[in-house]
Amino acid sequence: MLRGRSAKGHWFGTVIDAPDPQALGLFYHEVLGWEIHKNEPNEFALVVPGNSETYLAFQPQTSAPWARPVWPAADGQQQMMMHLDIEVGDLDTAVEHAVELGATLADFQPQDDVRVLLDPAGHPFCLYVGS
Repeated sequence: MLRGRSAKGHWFGTVIDAPDPQALGLFYHEVLGWEIHKNEPNEFALVVPGNSETYLAFQPQTSAPWARPVWPAADGQQQMMMHLDIEVGDLDTAVEHAVELGATLADFQPQDDVRVLLDPAGHPFCLYVGS
């Protein structure tokens, strides 16, 4: 049983499947500015600033051939299983930066104050300005 966030040896993270874990990990390293914790052939991990026990990792999909998720959802297509929400200070600047790094602005934008982008592997993620 976990007893608080600082229990030694307990890590919490999110792992994202990708056709190229290093490439996608480096993309999010640039988008988020988080420190690289691990860079190995089958695993790339970023550590959340100020919390050395929380991470965002990337690994190759091993259960089936890679299929890019689609946005918006479409019957018979690979569905998005999760997405990252990233708060930014300036939405237009953050979108421009992400696109320069290899993201694609999604055609479908369901909200005026949020931008849905697709990372280089096709995972949707959202940029928004906090209130």
